[in-house]
Amino acid sequence: MAGEGSERQHPSSGLQQVKNDAVKPLVTFVELGSNNCIPCRKMQPVMKAVESKYGQQVQVVFYDVWQSEQRHYAEDYKIQLIPTQVFLDKEGKEFFRHEGFFAEEEIDALLQKRGLKPNSGQ
Repeated sequence: MAGEGSERQHPSSGLQQVKNDAVKPLVTFVELGSNNCIPCRKMQPVMKAVESKYGQQVQVVFYDVWQSEQRHYAEDYKIQLIPTQVFLDKEGKEFFRHEGFFAEEEIDALLQKRGLKPNSGQ
């Protein structure tokens, strides 16, 4: 079930720091799931493809919400099921949320609608 998210500010303290602070991603793609969930595992190659295809335009963050030290992200993002994908703009405001497996082609369409372009050769 896909839908536009409300404009909420999410706590940025849990997000991984961008490797190069001079380059801020246009979109942060937060994947909330588990390494032990079959649909979540199917999202792993999708996340890698998005990272590769969009480079520094998109920061991909994965939280395994079945691990005790990362369980609080399920509450922080108020998720109902896994996997859940949350997309944040460069200010950290949620602009889209999806529950369940999210196909790479659909993510591409979402990102390109936001003005992102795949790296050349993709």
